[in-house]
Amino acid sequence: MAEVTYYTAEGLAKLKEELQYLKTEGRAKIANAIAEARDKGDLSENAEYDAAKEAQGLHEAKIAKLEEVLSSARLIDESKLDLSKVLALSIVRIKNKKNGAEMTYQLVSETEADLKSGKISVKSPIAQGLLGKSVGETATVQVPAGEIEFEILEISR
Repeated sequence: MAEVTYYTAEGLAKLKEELQYLKTEGRAKIANAIAEARDKGDLSENAEYDAAKEAQGLHEAKIAKLEEVLSSARLIDESKLDLSKVLALSIVRIKNKKNGAEMTYQLVSETEADLKSGKISVKSPIAQGLLGKSVGETATVQVPAGEIEFEILEISR
């Protein structure tokens, strides 16, 4: 069985939307590609047909993977989050103790992670170092360049 993952309402909706697209429009496009390739003649020497069939297999595998993820997905009630410590879905403002740089991140599931929008995976080294810490505490995070210390300035949702 797949590992349970927690999602925001927005993240869960995106997954469901993607699955719906893959099952409808995505499957229709692949079926058209297979039909076009089949119309081109001898299937034993038709590379286009083989490629379309392979794409179909990959597409169906992606659908199966998304269905598995959704079967173990849980929606977190953000109104019940404990703001005294860093948890999944917490929005955390931290300060790098070495250079004084401040950053704000939301800890989300791996599939929702998007660094450009300030969302990092709960499985990332920074998130792992922050989980369970409270405001005022220091988190020491092991990164490829060495250790970084972050001071937790604020926790919100």
